Amino acid sequence: MYRHEIDEQKRTLKLWVRRKKGNKLLRCSNCSGLCKTIEEVRDREVQDLPWRKYQTTVVVEYYRVRCPKCGVRVELLDQLPSKAPFSKDFEDAVGLACESAAARQVARQFQLAASTVRAIDQRYLERWAKTRKKSVLRQLGVDEIYLGKTKKFLTVVSNLETGEPMWFGQGRQKDTLDSFFRDELSVLQRGRIAAACVDMWEPFTASILEWAPQCRIVYDKFHVMQHANQAIDEVRRAEFFRKGGPLRGLVKGKRWLLLTRWVNLDSEKRQLLNDLFRLNRRLLKAYLLKESLDGLWTYTYEGAARRYLHNWIDQLRWQRLEPFKKLAEMLLNHQEGLLNYCRTPVRFGVVEAVNSNIKALLRRGRGYSNLRYLLLKAQRLAALKTEFLVLRKVA
Repeated sequence: MYRHEIDEQKRTLKLWVRRKKGNKLLRCSNCSGLCKTIEEVRDREVQDLPWRKYQTTVVVEYYRVRCPKCGVRVELLDQLPSKAPFSKDFEDAVGLACESAAARQVARQFQLAASTVRAIDQRYLERWAKTRKKSVLRQLGVDEIYLGKTKKFLTVVSNLETGEPMWFGQGRQKDTLDSFFRDELSVLQRGRIAAACVDMWEPFTASILEWAPQCRIVYDKFHVMQHANQAIDEVRRAEFFRKGGPLRGLVKGKRWLLLTRWVNLDSEKRQLLNDLFRLNRRLLKAYLLKESLDGLWTYTYEGAARRYLHNWIDQLRWQRLEPFKKLAEMLLNHQEGLLNYCRTPVRFGVVEAVNSNIKALLRRGRGYSNLRYLLLKAQRLAALKTEFLVLRKVA
C-alpha cells in the first residue's frame, strides 16, 4: 500500500495498492500461461470488506501483458476473480452469508441490490464447484419436482452414493433426460452406471435403457408406498359413502391416521384406529395390506422377495378391495424393477432428501429463474451437510 485516504464524516476508507518490487510473475487471464512483456499499467477500483465502521475501497494496480498464445490480455490476479467491482474476499463473504440467509437479507446487510448479491453468490459457487473433485457416477437417481402451472416440472438427476444433485432439466419427458446423457456424460461415464432409482414414469425408464442398457432399473420404494397410500385412501372414501349415520362419522377425519405407519403412532391414535377397525373390517384389511407391503424391501435374496410379493398378492383374492387389485396389477407389471433391489441395493432416501433440499431453497429464494444457480446452491447445501456429518463422526 503506497497511499490512503480516510473520510471520517462519510466513513469511507480508500487504499492504493500495487505489487512489491521483484514480483514479476505474470500470468495470462485466459490460459494461465506465463508472460514476460508488460504492455500497459492500469488501475482498477474495487469494493473490499469494511474495516470496522469504514466502507473500504481498494485501487489495485494491474498490468496488461502479451501472452505468447493469446496476445494482449489482462494479467491473472487472484484478488480480482471477475470483472465486477468487488474483491475476492468481499465476494467470499457475501457467498458465505448467502448459505444461511436469503439474497434479500444479505443485500440489506451489505447494502447492495438483491440481483447483485445473486450474481456474486453464483460466481462464488462457480469457483467452489471448479476446484472440488467430481465423484464417479455408479448409482443414478431420477425424479421430478412440480414447480407450478407455468414452469410445470423440473427433472432432478442425483448421485445416490454422494447424495448430491448433478443436473436439472425443464420438463419430465424422454427428451429431457436424453439431453443429460447426451450432453453431460461421456460414453465411458454412461458405461459405469450400474443402477438407477426411478419412479414408475415410463419416459425416464425408456431414456435410461436407451443410453445405459447395462444399468438396472430399481423402482423407488417411496413411490410404491405412495400408490399403496392412494389405494387405502380410495377404500376409506368408498367406506365413508357406503356407511351412514354414526358409522359415517366414525370414518370421517381418519385419513391421516390411516396413511401413517403404525410404528409412528402414539397410544391414543392407535386406540382411535382400533375403534375404527373394530367396526369396519375392510379398512382393517386395507391397512394391514399397506403395512405388510413395506416388508418387501427387507429381503436380500431375489427368490424370497418374489415369493413374498406373490403371497401378498394372493391375500387379495377374496377381499373385494378393488384399489388394491389395481395396485397388485401394477406391481406385477413392474416386479422386475422391484426385485432389482435385491441384486443392486440403492439408498432410497437420497432422492427424497435432495428434493426436500431443493424445495427448501425454492421457498427461501421465492423461486429461481436460473437453473444453473439453483443447481449450485443445492450442491453446496448437500456438500455442507455431508461435511458436517463427517466431522461429527470423527469427533
